Amino acid sequence: MNANTAQAPTLSWTKRVSIALADIKLAHSVFALPFAILATFIVAPTTESGSIDFSDLPITLTLIILAMVFARTWAMLVNRVADMNLDAENERTKRRAFASGQLSRRDGFLLLSATAIAFVVTTAGFGFFYNNWLPTQLSIPVLAWIGFYSFTKRFTFLCHLFLGGALATSPIAAAIAINPSLLPETPEVFTLALMVLLWVAGFDIIYALQDLEHDRSANLNSIPAKFGWKSAIWIARLFHLVALLALIYTWSISTTLSKLFLIAIFLTALLLIYEHIILAQRGKAGIPIAFFTLNGIISLTLGVMGSLDIVLS
Repeated sequence: MNANTAQAPTLSWTKRVSIALADIKLAHSVFALPFAILATFIVAPTTESGSIDFSDLPITLTLIILAMVFARTWAMLVNRVADMNLDAENERTKRRAFASGQLSRRDGFLLLSATAIAFVVTTAGFGFFYNNWLPTQLSIPVLAWIGFYSFTKRFTFLCHLFLGGALATSPIAAAIAINPSLLPETPEVFTLALMVLLWVAGFDIIYALQDLEHDRSANLNSIPAKFGWKSAIWIARLFHLVALLALIYTWSISTTLSKLFLIAIFLTALLLIYEHIILAQRGKAGIPIAFFTLNGIISLTLGVMGSLDIVLS
C-alpha cells in the first residue's frame, strides 16, 4: 500500500503513540545518551574537597535523560514522516508505520508537535531549577539541527556525517545545560563530540550498505551508493580509526578521566575491530549485530566506565 494513498485506521492515541515508539525503536537512544551522561559528570559541580557535588544530581540526570529521549524521538519521527513515501518504495522499510499507512502524516505532525513541546518544556527545567535558560534558548535550533539529517540524503553523500553531527551534540548540549561556564576549561567535551560524530558516521555507512541498490535506483545519496560496497567499508574503517584517535586524545587531555576510561577505550577498539571482522565475514547478514548490538555495547561501555572513573577518582 503506497503511503500517498494509504488511510490510517481509526486508533486511540494511546495505540498510535505505542505504534510510533515501537517503529522508531526507542532502545536506539543508547547510542547518544551515555555520552550526554558522561559529559554531565565531566562538568558536574564539585565540592570544596574536589569531589562531585551529588546534591542536585538526581534532578540533573532526570532532566538530561528526558531531554535526550524527547530529542531523539523528535529526530526519528522527522525521519519517518519525511521519508514515508521513500520508505514505501523500499522493500526493507515499506512495513514501517508511516510508510505502510498504519499511521498518517497528520498523526506524525501531531506527535512531532507534542514531542517538540515536551523537549522545550524539559529544557526549561534547567532554567527553573538552576537559573540556566540557555538550553531553552537553544532548544529550537537544536531540534532543527537534529531533524535536518533526514533530508540530507536527497542532496549529499555526506549524509552520514550529518547524522554523526546530530548525535555529537549530545555531550556538548549536556555540558551547556549543566555548567556552560566550564566548557572553555573542558576541551575533552568537544573531542568526545568529535569521536561520536565519526563513530556514528562510520556505523551509519555500514547500515546504509543494506540500501545500496535501492538508493542508486531512487537517486538517493549515500557513501555506499556513490562509491560501492568495498570503498564504503574502507571509509567506515577510516572514520572509526580517527574516532579511536579522538577518544585517546580525549583521555590524554582530561583531568578527570583516568584508568577506567582508558580500559573502556581499549575495549572499544576491540569491539570496533570485531564489528568490521563480522562485516567482512558475513556481509549484509552481519549488519544487524555490527550496527546495533556492538555499537550499543560501545556507547554503554564508554559512558558507564567514564562516569564511574570520574566519580571514583
